[in-house]
Amino acid sequence: MQTRRLTASLAVGLAALAGVAGCRTSPGVAAYVGDEQVSVAELDTAVDQRLDDPALAAAVEGQEDQFTRLVLTRLVQAEVYDQVAQRYGVTTDDADVQALLDQLLGGQDPEAVYAQAATQGVGRADVVESVRERLVRERIVAAEDLADLGEQRLRQDYEQQLPALTQVRLGYVTVPDQAAADAAVATLQADPSAYPALAARYPGSTTLPEVSAGTPDQVPAPLADRVAAAAPNTAFSLPVPGVPGVLVVFVGDRLVPTFEEARPQLEQAAAEQADDAAQQRVADVRADLDITVNPRFGVIDDGTIVPADGGVVDVLGGSSDG
Repeated sequence: MQTRRLTASLAVGLAALAGVAGCRTSPGVAAYVGDEQVSVAELDTAVDQRLDDPALAAAVEGQEDQFTRLVLTRLVQAEVYDQVAQRYGVTTDDADVQALLDQLLGGQDPEAVYAQAATQGVGRADVVESVRERLVRERIVAAEDLADLGEQRLRQDYEQQLPALTQVRLGYVTVPDQAAADAAVATLQADPSAYPALAARYPGSTTLPEVSAGTPDQVPAPLADRVAAAAPNTAFSLPVPGVPGVLVVFVGDRLVPTFEEARPQLEQAAAEQADDAAQQRVADVRADLDITVNPRFGVIDDGTIVPADGGVVDVLGGSSDG
């Protein structure tokens, strides 16, 4: 992790001494982020370091200008997170970031992950920075008490989310006509265990060879209402637009998870909600910052630096008048 630059107050003082505090259009600055700067030299170095990776260089070949804007976007984002951390009084260090990275890798080979990222135009430094930013958000969650993972809250979530957590065992087979469908429905109603043999008689892309379990959102849309209304271990048939023949659908038992079985999923959902709240804190800080991009590199559009339209400096939350 790189050493962070001067604090905002010191940067302001130096800018004043240089006589440029009132004008945010220096050709040597790629972007201003509040009272901090991303210099053109820093941007050039960051781009060159990433392009030293042959796989990454190959991935962005012919798109060098776009890649430079992407790197500048990431450098601006890193500065925003620095100021977010300052505002909320949270800190991270290299050991903290490495520990979280190891946790997220879950035993995967780090070099393999970095290599895969490079093929998508993402450098090693960008992977590490994304982990740092995640850690900043996690510490904001803790500092602001944004996550409620208590037993009472989780049990309330369990009761509310139980319909979505409950799985249904489902199978469907496409048969040639309604007569075959009626016979198949009668067979399954009499003996649900006959499903694999029935599916083997009518193989195809719209036949499931085995009954499988899934949550309600995984049920194909044309079947959703009928499946939701069906009693366990029953079958029905229906024509489906675009599917030749008639679909025979078997609905097996509902699999209702216990609270303890659902706990990891509930905790993950609560953590994601807390991260959303932390993301909003980041957005609030970003909105308060005067972010100016050198028109040589583009303008900011929804947080991303894109080609400039007309060469006008783009400013978020302030004026770039010199």
